[in-house]
Amino acid sequence: MKKQLIVALVYDFDGTLSPGNMQEFGFIQAIGKTPEEFWKMSDEIAKGQDASNILAYMKLMFDEARKAGIPLRKEDFKKFGEEIELFHGVKEWFKLVNSYGKSHGVKIEHYINSSGLAEMIEGSPIAKEFKRIFACSFLYNENGEAEWPGVAVDYTAKTQFLFKINKGILSIRDNKRVNESQLDENKRIPFPAMIYFGDGETDVPCMKIVKMFGGNSIAVYNPKSERKRNIAKKLLRQKRVNFICPADYAEGGKMYEVVCAIIDKIKAEHELKILGQG
Repeated sequence: MKKQLIVALVYDFDGTLSPGNMQEFGFIQAIGKTPEEFWKMSDEIAKGQDASNILAYMKLMFDEARKAGIPLRKEDFKKFGEEIELFHGVKEWFKLVNSYGKSHGVKIEHYINSSGLAEMIEGSPIAKEFKRIFACSFLYNENGEAEWPGVAVDYTAKTQFLFKINKGILSIRDNKRVNESQLDENKRIPFPAMIYFGDGETDVPCMKIVKMFGGNSIAVYNPKSERKRNIAKKLLRQKRVNFICPADYAEGGKMYEVVCAIIDKIKAEHELKILGQG
């Protein structure tokens, strides 16, 4: 029986599917800060103690929420997640691409690979579209309140999740199987069947890895930001990505055209490989 071809679309979240950092859509306002104030404080913690930027922002969220008397349970994070703004066409995107894949005999799977908070993404209107959300998260006490970071996802952790998707491992904790040797033909989703979407510095290693192993990387930029467009152009010049696209996910836009063309290419190469096996 012919093995079903699966194509994985792997997305960063902030700046890629959403025009801002997810904490900026309700949480930061709830603690009485502006986004500029919050991120400045977070950077100062990281710089002052030569610490991880990710752990610094998680600690700051925890401390400031406690000061403001805001409980941080999973449902509280999810409630903030409901307010996350998304780029044009994102809500309809998954159905569009899934349908295109299906009509071409390809199964499409969507994954998040983010330094943002899993609990907030789980509250967003698109949470159900993802096979797995790889992102930061907290540990919770017996009252269900956040008390310590459980997962901190920096740019190196992001690359690890690519190899987990490659081997079909959905557990964040499982570090054993991801490092075991496996023949390429046994890997659930080979790198050439991956498309990576990202916008910023924490995505560069992932973009490079996916491209280097034969997949496709897309630098996404906010069409309203000249700075973001220039960052994307620079990534293309440096050959870190295959394509650059404005963050417009509507049918008929450049993003849709590029992704459909990549799916066609992956399908054609898959068919050729089968023919070459005699």
